[in-house]
Amino acid sequence: MKARIRKIAVFVEETQTEMGRKVAPPTRRAAAVAVIENPCAGKYVEDLSELMNIGEELGELLTQRAVSALGIEAGKAESYGKAAAVGENGELEHAAAVLHPKLGAPVRKVLGKGAALIPSSKKRGGMGVPLDIPLGHKDAAFVRSHFDGMEVRLNDAPRANEIMVAVAVTDSGRPLPRVGGLTKDQIKGEDGLR
Repeated sequence: MKARIRKIAVFVEETQTEMGRKVAPPTRRAAAVAVIENPCAGKYVEDLSELMNIGEELGELLTQRAVSALGIEAGKAESYGKAAAVGENGELEHAAAVLHPKLGAPVRKVLGKGAALIPSSKKRGGMGVPLDIPLGHKDAAFVRSHFDGMEVRLNDAPRANEIMVAVAVTDSGRPLPRVGGLTKDQIKGEDGLR
C-alpha cells in the first residue's frame, strides 16, 4: 500500500426513534476514516499523482470497512459520501487530489453501482477538527430523502503533516423523510440524477 496509515477508525450511527416516533427499520450509516501521512506537506508539489494513487487505495479500503460495519451486502448500500481534512502543513489541493481523480471508481466497484456523483467536502484544520461528510443517494442525486450528512472526528488527527480521509455509506435515507421529491422506488439509475 502506498498510503502510510497511522490509524483507521470506523463509526456507526443507528437512529431508532426521532421526535418520539419509532424509526422502523432503524436508519444506519457508517464512516471509515484513515489518518495518513501527507507526502506533500510543507512544500509546493506540482505533480499530485502520489496523492491521487493513495486515494484509489483508500477508496476500496474505506468503503469495505464502512459496509462491513453496517453488516450489509455492499450492493444494499443506498447513499455515500467522502471527505478529507488536511493538517496545517497541507493545502486543500492535497485533499482534492486524494478525493477526486481516483477514489470514486473503487467505491463504486465495492458497492456494485453508483451512477450519481459522490458528494464531498474538504477542509484544513488541526487535531480534533470535525469531518462533515455529505451524503446523497448513490444512483440518483435527486432523491431528497437521502440528502444528509455525517459528522465524525478524531481527537488526535489530523496532525500538521497528515490527512484524514473518510468514506461514508448508509443503508437508508434520513429518519422519517417527508419533504417530497423523487422516492427511491422511482429511481431509474441511468443518468445519476433520477
